[in-house]
Amino acid sequence: MENLKQLIAADMAAVDQVIRTRLHSEVMLINQVGEYIINGGGKRLRPALVVLSAEAFGYRGKHHHDLAAVVEFIHTATLLHDDVVDESALRRGRETANALFGNAASVLVGDFLYSRAFQMMVEVGEMRVMRTLADATNTIAEGEVLQLLNCRDASVDAANYMHVIHCKTAKLFEAAMRLGAILGKASGADEDAAASYGMHLGTAFQLVDDVLDYSADEAQTGKHLGDDLAEGKPTLPLIYAMQHGTPERAAVVRGAIEQGDMGKFAEVLQIIHATGALDFTRQQAMREAEAARAAISSLADSKYKQCLLELSNFAATRQF
Repeated sequence: MENLKQLIAADMAAVDQVIRTRLHSEVMLINQVGEYIINGGGKRLRPALVVLSAEAFGYRGKHHHDLAAVVEFIHTATLLHDDVVDESALRRGRETANALFGNAASVLVGDFLYSRAFQMMVEVGEMRVMRTLADATNTIAEGEVLQLLNCRDASVDAANYMHVIHCKTAKLFEAAMRLGAILGKASGADEDAAASYGMHLGTAFQLVDDVLDYSADEAQTGKHLGDDLAEGKPTLPLIYAMQHGTPERAAVVRGAIEQGDMGKFAEVLQIIHATGALDFTRQQAMREAEAARAAISSLADSKYKQCLLELSNFAATRQF
């Protein structure tokens, strides 16, 4: 991550300036909520991918800064809406916007960010940029609804769950990489390779999030352990534990999912560790990271490509 920050520090400073300028509204509450969540301490990986991809393909304009900000606005809007749906009270160690400002403000400011993002992408004047982002936001919304349908459903299998995270999380990573390739006038094959990298990277990132929900240091992640279980989300560690535990253990996990029963958290955690579910999920994340690296193996060598290769390793091995 330090290599990444140093390499694109000037670009990300420019992206931050675009974010601050375009976040402004005459409505004070929009400024307050928007600033609160934008300044929430995220890794800014998605906008960084737009920058890295554009630079890797030799782009020399300024639109990658605008589109990086667009991607961050879309991501921020999903966070605002997610926290309302999940009734979350904590994100990155701080109160969520909905806990601080209320659900109505969070939903409506999320809508503002979505609409501002579409204003900005239109200004780029590239139909394929607009199509990429329109398709991505639609897929993300579908993923959110699929996740909602899966809540409290212990019958969800691994294939179903992977489809949800491809839609809900990985799609924006994919779009970010494709945007940079479009700006850099990459060939069709190279554009698809960049998009494939983004999809695999985003999948690895989410799988590690699933692991950290049952193993991380809460002070580092800013989340409570077991949040996914409390919300009844059947993530891959739980699915694996049910498939590979004894019938009695599987029944405990199944009941905890269906009831969102945090009273069983300690027992569920013990079952997850006993079945090797976290190790398995980490291994799947590593496979996704390897697939991401393979996807861009034919791209021309550059310091930006090298950073993308390193980033895939970080996504799969991070502890926060």
